Amino acid sequence: MNKKKTIGTLLLVSGLTLYLSLNAPKSAYAMHIMEGFLPFSWAVFWWAAFLPFFILGLRALRKITKETPELKIMLGLAAAFTFVLSALKIPSVTGSSSHPTGTGLGAVMFGPLPMSVLGSIVLLFQSLLLAHGGLTTLGANAFSMAVAGPFVGYMVYKGMMKSTGKQKLSIFTAAALADLSTYIVTSLQLALAFPAEQGGVAASLLKFGGIFAVTQIPLAISEGLLTVLIWNWLQAHNSEELSLLQRKMKGAREL
Repeated sequence: MNKKKTIGTLLLVSGLTLYLSLNAPKSAYAMHIMEGFLPFSWAVFWWAAFLPFFILGLRALRKITKETPELKIMLGLAAAFTFVLSALKIPSVTGSSSHPTGTGLGAVMFGPLPMSVLGSIVLLFQSLLLAHGGLTTLGANAFSMAVAGPFVGYMVYKGMMKSTGKQKLSIFTAAALADLSTYIVTSLQLALAFPAEQGGVAASLLKFGGIFAVTQIPLAISEGLLTVLIWNWLQAHNSEELSLLQRKMKGAREL
């Protein structure tokens, strides 16, 4: 029975991968923040800001896999979901792109720290295999997508569950805002690195954020809806794993 559920889950992810790949924009050669685009000092700064979260995330993942090895398949699902969605690129700002992030689902299930590792691994593979992003800018990209996004999504989910008790609405909002917060941080990163001649960082932030908003707001809404659909699938076919997740994971107590 467990094998059937696992196979069903993998088939769902594979189907989504095929569908989204076939329907992805053809001009998908844009990147996160591309290799060499940030000045050296800012690239180093964002690496330094990201690494503490990565180290804490490794500790969190080690604890999960050691104490509850049955949840490895759910960790794999969270990573696969992030990889599939974040691989879809829609060119947006010069040297960058808009795309779903997929980090909200994992943040809701496991909390934000494990996603700092899973999200950065996804970004590493994309930079090496798909030419999306880069190694020097990996710290900046990981901070925005694998740190800021999951933390915002997790806090929004916890807050909405306490205030409304509506699980699916909470998951939708968490996933959508995890996506949007990633691009707010990315806009800030670009604004800090390239302040406008008139208006400085604030003017540059408004410019980058305004351009991103055109494509990112509908993408965030779509990601929220898709995350709820995936959650419905998990409830229908992986109820035992979700029950185990609820008992073992602090970040999933309201699931």
